[in-house]
Amino acid sequence: DPRTKDWLLLSESPKQVHVLSVMYLAFVLLGPIIMQHREAFQLKGIMIVYNLSLVMLSIYMFVEIVSSALSCDYGVSCAVYNKQTIKNPKEIRVLWWYFFSKAIELFDTVLMILRKKNNQVTFLHVFHHVSMLNIWWRVMVYIPGGLSYFGSALNCVVHVVMYTYYGLSVVPQLREHLWWKKYLTMFQLVQFVITFVHTCASLYVQCDFPVWGQWLMFYYMIIMLILFSNFYLHAYVIRKEKKKMPKMNAEVLANGGDNGELPAQNGGQFANGYDSKKKKSA
Repeated sequence: DPRTKDWLLLSESPKQVHVLSVMYLAFVLLGPIIMQHREAFQLKGIMIVYNLSLVMLSIYMFVEIVSSALSCDYGVSCAVYNKQTIKNPKEIRVLWWYFFSKAIELFDTVLMILRKKNNQVTFLHVFHHVSMLNIWWRVMVYIPGGLSYFGSALNCVVHVVMYTYYGLSVVPQLREHLWWKKYLTMFQLVQFVITFVHTCASLYVQCDFPVWGQWLMFYYMIIMLILFSNFYLHAYVIRKEKKKMPKMNAEVLANGGDNGELPAQNGGQFANGYDSKKKKSA
């Protein structure tokens, strides 16, 4: 798109974004090594300002994206992209801010590593940050408009909730009252489902929008659904079951079980005089 070719980080070559991605990945690998023998940084003030700023930026982007889509008469399942006409130039400007926010969000990981929260730097976390930056470089260079508005607007809503949670969790007095972390992940999964269904609908109606962009979103949503579902399963289902195990084992021992075997009233064999290490007498 000739309208964005001279904007920051949007040259015809993705070299700048690739360099930024490599620097990010290098810090992910080297950061924990550098911090290994150092005290963790607290960064409470910076964390509050950082997260609050991203909340405000996400609100601004959502309002601007939706108002731009309305002024361009975009439909829900079809929003035509035409680089020859400029119905609303602020649409492209706010989408650039959305793209640039993906570069800002790389600091999520930087702050985690400086605070020695390395367990939070998962494959999902790193992959999502790098892939979104690079995908949205292509969106802004080739299709900064049309159907691109839908997923970005919905993601802004999710990020308002997400960065609000992150900001509040920095305050120790509030941390124990944040009961909705599990539902935040569910909200993210709902976002991916809605975007996936929307993409399928736009393919069905054959909207005048570059089809490669629709298929890119289609497959990316499948990847996100798989990765986030796997995270939800391990974080909230399997972990919950593991927490139950010590309690269950304690109950087994209290009822006469030994070494993980079932108690007599459940297994029946000890109650009937059977010793698993001896044969029954004839």
